[in-house]
Amino acid sequence: MPKADAADGAMRCREWATLGHANPRGCEGTAAMRDEDLCLLPAHRIAALVRSRELSAREVLQAHLAQVARVNPALNAIVPLATDSAPAEALACDEAQARGAALGPLHGRPMAHMDLLPTRCIRSTRGSPIFANEVPQADALVVERMRAAGGVTLGKTNTPEFGAGSHTFNAVFGTTLNPWDTRRTCGGSSGGAAVALATGMVAVADGSDLGGSLRNPGNFNSIVGFRPTLGRVPNWPEGRAWSGLSTNGPMGRNVDDVALLLSVLAGPDPRAPAARSEPGSLFHPLPERDFAGTRVAWSPDLGGLPVDPAVRAVLARALPVVAQLDVQVDVAEPDFGGADEAFKALRAYAMTDLAPLLRTHRAQMKQTVVWNIEQGLALTAEDVGRAEAKRTELYHRMRAFLDVHASLLCPVNQVPPFPIETEYPTEIDGTPMATYIDWMKSCWYITVTGHPAVSLPAGFTADGLPVGLQVVGRHGDDLGELQFARAQARQK
Repeated sequence: MPKADAADGAMRCREWATLGHANPRGCEGTAAMRDEDLCLLPAHRIAALVRSRELSAREVLQAHLAQVARVNPALNAIVPLATDSAPAEALACDEAQARGAALGPLHGRPMAHMDLLPTRCIRSTRGSPIFANEVPQADALVVERMRAAGGVTLGKTNTPEFGAGSHTFNAVFGTTLNPWDTRRTCGGSSGGAAVALATGMVAVADGSDLGGSLRNPGNFNSIVGFRPTLGRVPNWPEGRAWSGLSTNGPMGRNVDDVALLLSVLAGPDPRAPAARSEPGSLFHPLPERDFAGTRVAWSPDLGGLPVDPAVRAVLARALPVVAQLDVQVDVAEPDFGGADEAFKALRAYAMTDLAPLLRTHRAQMKQTVVWNIEQGLALTAEDVGRAEAKRTELYHRMRAFLDVHASLLCPVNQVPPFPIETEYPTEIDGTPMATYIDWMKSCWYITVTGHPAVSLPAGFTADGLPVGLQVVGRHGDDLGELQFARAQARQK
C-alpha cells in the first residue's frame, strides 16, 4: 500500500501553460523558467532547435536534467536516473551532427523507459524487490529503436509491481505522485512516464497497456496516451509471441509527438512474429485529414458502467468540442456482453507467467499480484477457451459497430485521480468494486475488443483534477485514429 505521508512536504501544482496542450509549468517555487519553457516544448519543436543548431543535444540534456532536479524529488517519476551514460549519449548526438551524419527522428531528445522494460546497463526492477538489483545486458526492442533513433536515455520511469494495478507504487522506489495534486495517484502502470512527460522531465516516453496502462495515466496527468492495434509495436522480449492482451506504445504531450514516437516504435521485427508489416514511417509526419460529415458514437458509460459524477460533468462539457469538427454524433455503443468474463480470465492466464516467482518469492509480492496469479492457476483449459471465444465475439461486434461509426468516444476512466492512500477504488458512485481491476472497466472493455484507443485531455473537475476522453478507432487504422485525435485536440 502507498504510504499516507508520501505527499508530505510536496507541492501542489497550480500554474500551467498551453503549449499544444495544457501542460504543467512545474510547481510553486520553481525557478529558471527559460529551461522549463524549453522542457515543455513539443518534442518536434525541440528537434527543430537542435537540427538548426540553435541548441546542442548537450544543452537540451542539461535543461532536462535541471528540470528533473527541480521536480522529480517531489514526484518520484524517474527511478533511477542514468546520469553516467546520458551525457555521453548527448555528446555522441552532437558529434554525429557535426560530421554530417544522418540524424534519427529522436535526435537529441531526452527520454526515459518504463521500468518493466529491460535496459542495457541500467537497473531494471519491474517494480519488484525480487529484481531490485537486476542490470540487464540487452535492451528491449522498444528501447533499441528509441536509442537507434537518436534519443538520449535519462533513466527509467516508475511503475507498479510487475505493472499490475493502475496506481504507481512499489516496495523498491515508493509512490509516484500526480503533479496536478500530489495527494492523488498518477495512475499506472505507465504512471512515472506520464508524470515525467507532464512536467517536462522528458520529451517522449514509452509505456505499455494491458488493461489501460497507457490510457489511464494519460488521463490522470492530462497528456496523450495511445494504445495501438496489437502488433503495431512489436513486443520483445515476450514469452507469448503469438497471443496476448498487452502492447507497448507511445505517450506524449500532444498527438503529433505521439505520432512521431509511434513512427520509431512501429514496424516489423523477426523476433516478434505477430508484428504488423506496415513501416513506422506511415505515422510521421501525420497527414492532414478532413472529418466533416463523419459519423461517430458517444457513450457516456459503455452500456451502464458506474461513472463518477465529476467525470460525467467534464465529459459533458467536452462533447460539444467534437461537434466543431462537423461530425455527426450518435449516442450509442456496441454490446459489451462477455467482456468481464473474457478479460478477467485472459488477464489471470497472463499472470501465470509469474507463477514460478510465486512459488519462490511469495512473501515479496503484493497481495493483489498473488491473488491474480492464483486466479490464473485455477483456470481450466475450458475457461481459457471460452474466454478466447468471447473475445472473438467482442471483436466482431466492435468491428461491425465501427463499420457504421468511424470512432467510439467514451470515458477513459470512471473516476478522477483518487487519493494515494487508496490502493484502488472500492466503489464508484455507490456501486461496489469486487476486485482491484473492476474500477478500470472503461479501459479494459476496449482492450478485450482488440481495437486501438487514445486518451486525450478533456478538461478538469471542480477540484482541478484531469479527466480524459477515450477515442476508440477501427482495428488496424492507427493512422486514422491519430488523425482524428489531432483534429479533435485542435478544437480545444
